[in-house]
Amino acid sequence: METQISEITRRNIFDFLQVENLWWPGRLDETEFLSRIFDLKNMPSNDHRFDNAEGDIWQHRVNNPNDWTDNWIFNDERFNLLRGDDAIFLNFLCEMIHPIVRADSTEVNRMLQIYNDNLSDDNFEIVEKTKISGKPIFIGRPKVMGKETIERKGNELKLILNEQYVSQQITLMESSIENAPHISIGLAKELIETCCKSISEERSQSYDNNWDLTKLMKETTKLLKLTPEDIPNETKAATSIKQILGSLCSVVQGIGEIRNEYGSGHGKVGKFKGLQPRHAKLAVGSASTLAIYLLETHQLKLEKP
Repeated sequence: METQISEITRRNIFDFLQVENLWWPGRLDETEFLSRIFDLKNMPSNDHRFDNAEGDIWQHRVNNPNDWTDNWIFNDERFNLLRGDDAIFLNFLCEMIHPIVRADSTEVNRMLQIYNDNLSDDNFEIVEKTKISGKPIFIGRPKVMGKETIERKGNELKLILNEQYVSQQITLMESSIENAPHISIGLAKELIETCCKSISEERSQSYDNNWDLTKLMKETTKLLKLTPEDIPNETKAATSIKQILGSLCSVVQGIGEIRNEYGSGHGKVGKFKGLQPRHAKLAVGSASTLAIYLLETHQLKLEKP
């Protein structure tokens, strides 16, 4: 049984829901809601008059509704939401904001905020998985690490490339990773193109708009004197430097190829299945790192007397 989500986090979430009067089964009755997650007919009853949990709940929440408090579920050891399996706990949270359970989008957004504000401490998150009738369906998962790093890189790029258009593109690139990874991949390519062209323009160097990404990158690194050919063999750690610079060019070429095959820049056949968010993170992270490196090198060389 996996229990990485602490009892403190779980209690905090349930406390917030109670304080804000967010009714856990939404527009369903309690038995109907719990049956979406648990096999109530095969769970034990705490009342000897009934054979299973389904009858037990009916007796004390429908027939005699004041027998148990409204939020009895949070402390019932049969369901063990405070100390039980992480997957069951996350599933319970997601069901509370399922469109069948809860129609009010304001409530859904507030509950999602409560979930993620608290789950973040244990490196978990609730994210949109798909949609049904235009309404989001959520899933719980370990938090995808590296998101904050990508955001920091994006903020750094916005400071260097302070044009409004570029800032908007970086924001869109970051925000599309989860729900539209093909868009993020296309924008990652465009980010490198923008950086290379900006560097050329600031150095009063011409470029051909028909150059592909690999050619544009090659000419930019020549302009910045970064190509392996420009590093003498006797330079200390020359081999390592050449490998790094060669890898940078390979990253750019790879991003271009991924964009052409899977990105947003070309039409797709009906059976096309896009890449996953983790692939978009690789493209965005690589493009951001490379862009920062090129722009900082450009600035440093301009500042030298």
